[in-house]
Amino acid sequence: MTEQQPTQFERGTDGPKVIVAGVDGSQTSFRAAAYAGGLARRQNALLAIVYVQPVLPAGATLGAPVAETTGEIAEALVAELRVAIDRVRDVWDVRWEFHTFHGDPYNGLVSAADELKADAVVVGASESAGHRLIGSVAVRLVKAGRWPVTVVP
Repeated sequence: MTEQQPTQFERGTDGPKVIVAGVDGSQTSFRAAAYAGGLARRQNALLAIVYVQPVLPAGATLGAPVAETTGEIAEALVAELRVAIDRVRDVWDVRWEFHTFHGDPYNGLVSAADELKADAVVVGASESAGHRLIGSVAVRLVKAGRWPVTVVP
């Protein structure tokens, strides 16, 4: 009898088990979450909706209540997502969780995808013109080459 060796976690071998969708309150991020929800429903995967709370120490030194503001944004996103999911609950059954991570959007989504053992990442296309110069979060995620990344317009 041969002893079976323990195997490491293997992403996407039997279809996705966890799909991460990044949301930031923009229309493209909500479309990305909806698209990821459809993927999760069809694949019977967990939809992990992730909001990355920015860390802005400069704003805090100027007296801005950064942590409270980003926490309120996260709460508003959860409320909006719950309303949207309740509207389609009878026809759209998907397991989902909401997570918040701290940091810049790229590193926050990388941390989320790693910690949640994501098989795929779905994000909205950037609405910022400045990203043409420095690169969008979506482009950086694709270049990381660690998960399949879908960018929703």
